[in-house]
Amino acid sequence: MAVMVTFRHTEPMESLKAYAEEKMAKTKKYLDSPLEAHIVLSVEKFRHIADVTLNIDGGRIKAVEETEDMYSAIDKVMDKVELQVKKRMSKIRDHRPEGPKGEEVLTDEETGDVLSPLQEEPVIEVEKMVAKPMDPEEAAMQLNLLEQDFLVFRNAKSKEINVLYKRGDGNLGLIEPSN
Repeated sequence: MAVMVTFRHTEPMESLKAYAEEKMAKTKKYLDSPLEAHIVLSVEKFRHIADVTLNIDGGRIKAVEETEDMYSAIDKVMDKVELQVKKRMSKIRDHRPEGPKGEEVLTDEETGDVLSPLQEEPVIEVEKMVAKPMDPEEAAMQLNLLEQDFLVFRNAKSKEINVLYKRGDGNLGLIEPSN
């Protein structure tokens, strides 16, 4: 971890530099890769400003905080940086496959042993039916009598399989195959 501390409009103080580096070291626990940090500590009249810029894997995190005390400015800016780093790393983790072939792997928190992979495959239930030949108007009456959401039938005119379904607005919809 490369940390640079710069002082502006104030005398460089080793205690402030060490404090800022110590606080920055705490954010390293959230990172997998090495990081570059540039901390600028400046004083303008009664305002103490801490400005932190991190370069992580080609991305940049920046935070600025201003208070009446330099130590509290460092504390507050490091809290902001820590939140941004956590957010960035959780986004990266969410887009990364968890285990082999993208399966999530469960581990025992105490021992670290791998338990069993989660199975989230959909279950497909097959239901056989006979598509009776009828007109779409007759299919609409059948759909209302059966009180189902859809009805599969063979169109008597075109001899093709059609689906009649109830739409969200209360009307019916007809799905016909295109040639």
